[in-house]
Amino acid sequence: MGIVEVPDSRLSVLSELSKSKKIVPATVTFVDIAGLVKGASQGEGLDNQFLSNIRETDAIVHVVRCFENDDVIHVSGKVDPIADIEVINLELILADLQTAENILARMEKQAKGKKELQPTVDALKKAIAHLNNSHPLRTLELNDEEKKALSAYAFLTSKKVLYATNVSEQDLPSMENKYVELVRAYAAKEGNMVVPICARLEEEVGQLSPEEAREYLATLGLKETGLDRLIRAAFQMLGLITYITTGEIETRAWTITKGTNAQEAAGKIHTDLQKGFIRAEVVTYEDFVAYKSRAAVKEAGKARSEGKEYLVKDGDVILFYHN
Repeated sequence: MGIVEVPDSRLSVLSELSKSKKIVPATVTFVDIAGLVKGASQGEGLDNQFLSNIRETDAIVHVVRCFENDDVIHVSGKVDPIADIEVINLELILADLQTAENILARMEKQAKGKKELQPTVDALKKAIAHLNNSHPLRTLELNDEEKKALSAYAFLTSKKVLYATNVSEQDLPSMENKYVELVRAYAAKEGNMVVPICARLEEEVGQLSPEEAREYLATLGLKETGLDRLIRAAFQMLGLITYITTGEIETRAWTITKGTNAQEAAGKIHTDLQKGFIRAEVVTYEDFVAYKSRAAVKEAGKARSEGKEYLVKDGDVILFYHN
């Protein structure tokens, strides 16, 4: 398990203006799960242990080999990213199918005495038919009632997938090749994202200081690491944004989902702030930087007083007032 900071240059700028003692960025937790093998759903390899690890995540980052190298043997003897993806997808589909069938058998018995469970039974049957056609649940069209019925179960194939296409150093700086193109086309059909990375380069950059890393990347025609792009893409895929609080004690990014209102956002800091919420004083990041301080922003009439239903935007610099 690795906890990585979400790159956000706004924090250091605000920290300098507020003379903050520390900066606390948003973070993303990545769980490194050993590669699944064909037959995992039936107990092959390390099977169920890793299937359960996937079940606990919010989304899946699927690293796909998109480079040729005779010195690095492929388990199947040839480089075929789509075949690799489909092996994993099939194992996850088979695991979900087994789970759904077990739940359905139990639900059908219970539904005989509880008619309110019938929508769940119907949704499960629809899901099973979709899985039986070798399709992941994320591609199944559901109405709101069906979505609610199935949301109680952590189906593996309902999770969004970010494909990290691992390319060779010969593909820098574009990180594009015929294999990446194939994965992009595959991901587009599912509505999923692709982030090309070069694992060999990431390993080299990881051993350098931040300044040395920037210089090295610049010589290769790159502005940032693959890890930074991967983190940002994961944030975007999960529909996450950050708002910021800043002062002498600290400048901190708080992670929320898009569409979170001000009162709920206050609860991210402390439940007392949510319960006793009075109002939120909101300043855009751009205005804070332009006027150099919250006091100057207020004097210029650029600070907004928002109520509990205000939908927080990415980069809002907020001060909460509460009982």
